[in-house]
Amino acid sequence: MKGDEERGGMGAFLAGIRILFNNPVTRAFLRKASERVKCVIDGEEVEVPAVYATLSKLAGSSVSCPLSTSVLSSFLEFVIKLGIKYLKGREEDVINALRDPALRRGVSLVMRGLGLYGVTVPQKMPAPFMIVWNFTNMCNLRCKHCYQRADRPLPDELTLQEKLELVDQLDKAGVAAIALSGGEPTIHPDFYRIISEISSRGMYAAVATNGWAFANMENLEKARRAGLRYVEVSLDSANPKKHDWFRGVEGSWERAVKTLENAVKLGISNTLAVTLTKVNMAEVEDILDLAESIGVWRVVFFNFVPVGRGKENLWLDLDPQEREEVLRTLFREMKRRKFQILSTAPQYGRVSLQLSDGKEVAPTHFYVGNDPVVRAVAEFVGGCGAGRIYAGIQPNGIVIPCVFMPIPVGNVRKTSFWEIWEHSSLLNDLRDKDKLKGFCGRCPYRYVCGGCRARAYGYFGDPLAPDPGCILNSSYWEELKRGEKAKVAVGQRPRKGGAGAGI
Repeated sequence: MKGDEERGGMGAFLAGIRILFNNPVTRAFLRKASERVKCVIDGEEVEVPAVYATLSKLAGSSVSCPLSTSVLSSFLEFVIKLGIKYLKGREEDVINALRDPALRRGVSLVMRGLGLYGVTVPQKMPAPFMIVWNFTNMCNLRCKHCYQRADRPLPDELTLQEKLELVDQLDKAGVAAIALSGGEPTIHPDFYRIISEISSRGMYAAVATNGWAFANMENLEKARRAGLRYVEVSLDSANPKKHDWFRGVEGSWERAVKTLENAVKLGISNTLAVTLTKVNMAEVEDILDLAESIGVWRVVFFNFVPVGRGKENLWLDLDPQEREEVLRTLFREMKRRKFQILSTAPQYGRVSLQLSDGKEVAPTHFYVGNDPVVRAVAEFVGGCGAGRIYAGIQPNGIVIPCVFMPIPVGNVRKTSFWEIWEHSSLLNDLRDKDKLKGFCGRCPYRYVCGGCRARAYGYFGDPLAPDPGCILNSSYWEELKRGEKAKVAVGQRPRKGGAGAGI
């Protein structure tokens, strides 16, 4: 959506509250509203932050809270409406959006962050918007780039009871969305039970899958009944043989496509997910054509990250010039296609700003259209979200900044998730873009990009190091090429007979 249409959405709302709550008086109210209170919302007794109760009331829910909370809520509601009006947003659009409990949780997180930490660039949050939970290490494929080296279940994976307790922890922390990944989560016997638990608590239930199980419509319908709202399916080529080679099992392309078709038929929010490599970078338009023919809602192009099996296949990675050209292609394609085209490469935010003369931006996982508040919202999101707006959890409860950055920062079996999120020194470092090293730390685009922290860790062993995949960091890539000691050097295709030869 562009122009005034986008202005009627959440962009103006987020920018507005960021402006109006950036003073000591309103921030004091917001800090008080971050405290949990017992209220009755739509007939159900709950304990939630007062700001969540306010947003629920604004969305039209029946809300009954203690008198002091009601007075506070009335003030917050007034300021929120003022913020929408200030930036010429459409109040009815915001109210309609807030009727989604998961979105209310997300906005509540933003407002709590403003109250607790003030305005920061990018915005610091009291909990992540999203948790990517590697639900199990069990998998039925053998992907060349798998960050988990997924194969068999780990011997110490969380029990069902521990999984339920973890969902409770994440609920109380205020997490808005939980995406189950893996391994392959859909083949685990606890999958449907946990999806149901996530959904019942008002959190957004999502899954990242290879599509094998959901090619059976009955399985996907069962998941939807349990509360699944989003399906992301990995598909790495428009060529079935190439995809099956990359994923390690014949027939995986056909099942992935069938799952996407099933999701479209059921009206479940869906995404075709592509890992960009030297194998498929020349077929971006073919992949988008395939997505269009299926009718998918969006396509996300993931960065290749040298972790897990990816360490053994460094030749797959794009060099900075190749990545730049692909990202520019993605932006141009997004302008002419009827679905969203996003990328997890943080540089996509910079590329979109440059190609649109600063009018449009696509920070990691998001798109903000042609709108005067575009820069404010982009800096609010802040590019790479590892340890800032999302975190990963391993099958055995270990918390990591990102599923592509397997650095343990705690374990939910020993410490509550909120304590880990609040007190981890690494997570706090990742929230401060001024601590980044090399050119990333002084780049004028660091607040909308900041480089991929997982790639920095994968290549340099330091999550604050420069991301060598950026065109502005080409010198670091050249250093890697000169210093690489692996059998297949960075950016170098395998010799005849090696892995990937003949593809």
